[in-house]
Amino acid sequence: MHPVSINDLKLGETYFVRRRGSEVLHHALLMQDRVDMNTGRKQFYVHYDGCDRRLDEWIDSERIYMDCASQVESSTKPTRIRKRRLEEDYDLLSAQGPEDFNESKILEKEHEQVTKVKHIEWIRYGCYKIYTWYFSPYPDDFGKASNLFVCDYCMKYMKYERSYRTHLHECKMRKPPGIEIYKHKDLAIYEVHGDENKIYCQCLCLLAKLFLDHKTLYFDVEPFVFYVLCQVDTDGSHMVGFFSKENGNLDGNNLACICILPPFQRCGYGKLLIQLSYELTKREGKFGSPEKPLSDLGRISYISYWSWVLIEALRKSNMVIISELSKQSGIDPKDIIDAICDLKLMQYWNGEDVLYITPKILEECRKLRIIKEPRLILRARSLRFGYFKIIVLLTIDAIFFRITPIIFDLVVVFTDC
Repeated sequence: MHPVSINDLKLGETYFVRRRGSEVLHHALLMQDRVDMNTGRKQFYVHYDGCDRRLDEWIDSERIYMDCASQVESSTKPTRIRKRRLEEDYDLLSAQGPEDFNESKILEKEHEQVTKVKHIEWIRYGCYKIYTWYFSPYPDDFGKASNLFVCDYCMKYMKYERSYRTHLHECKMRKPPGIEIYKHKDLAIYEVHGDENKIYCQCLCLLAKLFLDHKTLYFDVEPFVFYVLCQVDTDGSHMVGFFSKENGNLDGNNLACICILPPFQRCGYGKLLIQLSYELTKREGKFGSPEKPLSDLGRISYISYWSWVLIEALRKSNMVIISELSKQSGIDPKDIIDAICDLKLMQYWNGEDVLYITPKILEECRKLRIIKEPRLILRARSLRFGYFKIIVLLTIDAIFFRITPIIFDLVVVFTDC
């Protein structure tokens, strides 16, 4: 194995690449090249075989190596990622008719082509240097810059550190626009309406897209309300994450998008916002569900939260009716069923679908890694309503036709046997 001359590198070929911060070599596909504006050196954009796109990065040629055997093999056999894409294309073609296939395939390919290369490698956000995960459609030359500087108060973005430093001295904002609806210790949550604070919300969405793969809301923010979570110190309120919710959504979605910036993940902030989304839903007298499909990290958080709510309800009572648990928690009954199935607890008993759980099974469930009590518990009494815009829509109330009877008949039985 030996380094490759920059003149011998070919786009679309697979090489061994040394990843950032590691001496281990990985198979990677060369996707695009460019000349770095700061150094004037040629760089290559690589996708690591078998890894999520969030790990894609721009690298110098010194980190690329050639293995002679792999070169011969790669010319005759498809790489794993190419083989997987071919299999996925075949599965999609088999599952859909010609019209559905063509339309969905075109949209999928368009999204892939537009977002496959991320130009922005890292951002400066407050005191953090954050490496990005995905492409984000920042306008003009901002989207082609290798790095951006983002104000953690107003979300304004800049290409140059000098402009950023000047902006920090001139920026008058010390908290998000909108209404503070929750405050506990050093955390605050603000309700921000997209139609009243369009620029702020657009900047928020562009920032979030750097860490979300399939987010499509960038500029059409008017129909949405944003709930912005902040860490509060003596300088002001610094945004660490948010979720958005569409006004007047007819599909029962209580959350459209959720994002916690990487430096603030694993602090319990995601589940705190999930709790808030359900608390707002309960106060509206409804139950709700996040917009599907969920990202991989989003699904893990939601399944963990749904499972925790279910297990806690079982711990406190010897019988739990799914429809009642839905009213108490604001969780869509279908999502509770998903949690039950994910835990593999569904049984058929006496003509009904039930959960038949002993104290031993319950204790084993509570020990599962996925079922964790949230690090931060939302204090519902500290929640203050902002205001909701009433949207009057004339429509057929078909909600009861969308819920299968079995969900409301499902009973959870807990015995001492």
